[in-house]
Amino acid sequence: MTANKTLRNFRIVLWVLVAVAAIGATALYVFRPPQRPLGVTGQEFALASTQGGSFTQNDLRGTPSLIFFGYTFCPDVCPTTLAETTAWRAQLGLAPEDLRIIFVTVDPERDTPEMVKAYVEGFDPSVIGLVGSVEETEKAKAAFGVFSEKSGDVDSEFYLVDHTALTFLIDADGTFEGTIAYEEASDTALGKIERMVKG
Repeated sequence: MTANKTLRNFRIVLWVLVAVAAIGATALYVFRPPQRPLGVTGQEFALASTQGGSFTQNDLRGTPSLIFFGYTFCPDVCPTTLAETTAWRAQLGLAPEDLRIIFVTVDPERDTPEMVKAYVEGFDPSVIGLVGSVEETEKAKAAFGVFSEKSGDVDSEFYLVDHTALTFLIDADGTFEGTIAYEEASDTALGKIERMVKG
């Protein structure tokens, strides 16, 4: 009988401890939720900015951003995307201080900082271009889960680059909010951007 009572008391104490641990974990999650990674994966990167200085994952904080990976020799996807992103910002009545547009080159072998600067500013002077070495570019691609590789006549200076054709939405906290697909309906894209900016 005593053994049964001891066992029962032990079980009660054990369940009380489980309940206390569960309540504590819940409170910790509510009052101090797990931090989301900067960007998409949280990996570190550093690239030269066409607006001067270096741009790292920490610089994603502060202003909501639309980030697109491409290259200046791109025949269709990249110019279309840059034209659309600048048009969407204008349609929503947003200033560069409200929404940044950032273009990251995946073709560091051909795209010099000067070329990227001239390219992005042809769409809007406020667009930020980011350029790095091959190694730095690979780190930036990994930070966003972006794929790219040469295609066509890869031994020619006129090679093409297949690459991820998504625009990444990064909120003011520097965290990933979603993507806009290439040729996604404008109304859908505008809705995503507006929700992110209004936060």
